[in-house]
Amino acid sequence: MKIALGVSGGIAAYKSAEIVRLLQDRGIRVQVVMTRAAQEFVRPLTFAALSGEKVITEMFGTDNSQANVESAIEHIAIAQSIDALLVAPATADVLAKFAQGIANDFLSTLYLATTAPVVVAPAMNVNMWNHAATQANLEILRRRGVRIVEPGSGYLACGMTGPGRLAENEAIMAAVLEALGAEQDLAGETLLITAGPTREKIDPVRYLTNRSSGRMGYALAEAALRRGARVLLVSGPTSITPPGAAELTQVESAEEMRATVLKLLPESTVVIMTAAVADFRPKAAAGQKIKRRGPMTLELEPTEDILADVAHQMKGKDLASQSSGLGNVGVNDVSLESASFRVSPKIVVGFAAETENILENARKKLTSKSVDAIVVNDVSHEGVGFDSDRNAVTIISHGEVIEVPETSKWEVAQRVLDHVVKLRKLRLVASQ
Repeated sequence: MKIALGVSGGIAAYKSAEIVRLLQDRGIRVQVVMTRAAQEFVRPLTFAALSGEKVITEMFGTDNSQANVESAIEHIAIAQSIDALLVAPATADVLAKFAQGIANDFLSTLYLATTAPVVVAPAMNVNMWNHAATQANLEILRRRGVRIVEPGSGYLACGMTGPGRLAENEAIMAAVLEALGAEQDLAGETLLITAGPTREKIDPVRYLTNRSSGRMGYALAEAALRRGARVLLVSGPTSITPPGAAELTQVESAEEMRATVLKLLPESTVVIMTAAVADFRPKAAAGQKIKRRGPMTLELEPTEDILADVAHQMKGKDLASQSSGLGNVGVNDVSLESASFRVSPKIVVGFAAETENILENARKKLTSKSVDAIVVNDVSHEGVGFDSDRNAVTIISHGEVIEVPETSKWEVAQRVLDHVVKLRKLRLVASQ
């Protein structure tokens, strides 16, 4: 997700640097747009270093190069790419331009060109704030659906006291997240999410794997971050860039994924297993590249059942008898006090890729794995599931079946998290 942060001229412009950081902590890309007046207070280099993005300061360049011809229509490209426009601080001048449809710089033109939600956080002298013209402009913007983050009252830089100081960052962030449709209903939760495929070594150059791209797990991680959760992301090999605020651990084999998941388990309150873990691995990997000498037989053995292990551990069961697959991680490193389940029940959600008897197989897995929900999809359909941006799933929990027709993996992630929130509330009520 991406937003444009407009910074206009006022002493509060220095506070916008912290807003960039807060947005990035939510996994949101930030494109900063500065007015000329804003550059008198903070240099563009500050925002470029913080955001890692180009800072836009002018509608047109200073020469006739092709690059500057392209910059003349850049406001249209940005207007179409952002999910929200935030202006903080918003001066009286910017509010007037927005209200009256004046487009004489990049920021005001961007406002007219975008259809994304707009949030403004005014900051100005108390008399300017109270002036009838400013209040009339604010009323126009409210009627158009612009979210106004009311300024605070107190001692102002001009020496006066009263309303006009930039709102607190928490209020600004809440307005932005609301505009993005990101409720903070997972605040205080720690989600452990697995993603991507695993690779099981045959020899130094070959391995067994599957078609999983990791997109579903990464979409869940980003969506959870935006809903206020801490995210522990355990990922198999993938080319996707992970959400910046996720705590990423990269693994390769099923054994490595199991050891990492069980080590992180005590920190989590919700576990969502989207990874496509290989079901089998070579019983003995060759130390040297296997030469082609005609037909060969590859002997396989089952990999660890990570989902079942997680469910058992989350329910407080003893893993001592299964500790051989933990590698260097001891059972004591991943054990949980059984009392914690009475105080803070935990949720385990598994994913299942099926090609036949979809619902029947999913229900069997729901029971046999002792999990709270299974998200199942038919991977035999082209264009959804593996290695695609789209998916169609059925969420099955005890007593409930939710169909999610074909849509983006981002929307599927939101529906899955909606169900997690519901299960969490039901579990907490039951535990009281």
